[in-house]
Amino acid sequence: MMIPRYLNERLLRALSQSPVVALLGPRQVGKTTLSIAISELNLNKSSSYLDLQLDSDISKLDDPETYLRRFNNHLLIIDEVQLKPDLFRTLRGLVDIRKRMGEITGQFLLLGSASRELLQQSSETLAGRIAYLELNPFSILEINAFEKDSFNLEKLWFRGGFPDSYLAKDDDASWQWRGNFISTYVERDIPQLGFKIPATRMKRFWKMLAHSDGQQINLSSFGKSLEVSHTTVRSYLDILSDLYMVRQVKPWSGNSKKRLVKSPKVYIRDSGLLHRLLDISDFESLLGHPCVGGSWEGFIVENILCHLSDKWQHSYYRTSSQAEIDLVLEGPRGEIWAIEIKRSIAPKLSKGFHFACEDIKATRKFVIYSGNERFPMKKQTEAIGIIGFIQMLVD
Repeated sequence: MMIPRYLNERLLRALSQSPVVALLGPRQVGKTTLSIAISELNLNKSSSYLDLQLDSDISKLDDPETYLRRFNNHLLIIDEVQLKPDLFRTLRGLVDIRKRMGEITGQFLLLGSASRELLQQSSETLAGRIAYLELNPFSILEINAFEKDSFNLEKLWFRGGFPDSYLAKDDDASWQWRGNFISTYVERDIPQLGFKIPATRMKRFWKMLAHSDGQQINLSSFGKSLEVSHTTVRSYLDILSDLYMVRQVKPWSGNSKKRLVKSPKVYIRDSGLLHRLLDISDFESLLGHPCVGGSWEGFIVENILCHLSDKWQHSYYRTSSQAEIDLVLEGPRGEIWAIEIKRSIAPKLSKGFHFACEDIKATRKFVIYSGNERFPMKKQTEAIGIIGFIQMLVD
């Protein structure tokens, strides 16, 4: 599996600075592969691995304090840590004991398939002792760096960035993997976390979200279709968000005299899973599908946000009169970037975009399009390809 160098460096730095590091991300994204690769580097200590999905490993933690005390001056990797939330209190005690003995950093690497927000409900006892990192599916920038001249953007967009899907021998194998992944998630993974939701209902809800990808959803309307309350629909949405399957982009919250849309936009985070949920089995079918524009927008948004520093805020802007900005990025020095996303190689902008930019007082305006050249457009707007934009963002 390809492992992004920038994350290698971040993970090594975190382990050298903190006693506990949590590497979070969806199932099957490569957290275990990355953690084992990191453990084989020279960390000046041995490492061991526990997988809490295995009965044999979880039974070792019947008396967690006695077992974990054996690993002084040792990096212990604990996979699927969200399955044993009572472990965090024990880890805190051991970290504090080892600190007094002079072992300060690199004690535990925790791997989890639940978001930082969900995990923090259990791990708050580790406040000040834990660093969080997120591993996403393959991004455009990573694949471009590894494949260089052979990079196929359409393949990544169609199959998505999960390693086993993107690296599958052909589209049929990728299609099969994604179908199995979705079924396993609703039938095993979600119930394993304690959420008692019928698998058929959750899968139906997930498909409904796919058909509304990149839009604001009506919770009451969804509830009627699923025969549940709007609050139950909200809980389903939050579960898929906490498990890295769905991203909710909040509306812009600055001062405006305009009447703004106030519901979040909802995206299926991985474009390959989106296409599988919509039963789009080949690239030609995607190009003719009504979702193609929304799919491309979500693909670009996700690739930008997975590289965005936590010093930046993101949102979208839309008024009741449909003046809209697909993505608004607000930086630590007062930057306000307005981003429009177009799949065309000859992008054109509506008046509504420029009106919206005036509303938010945008300092820079970009159109991210499907080409690679960077060139100026009217009204101080720049056209730029997605690779160029992300490189600019991370430099």
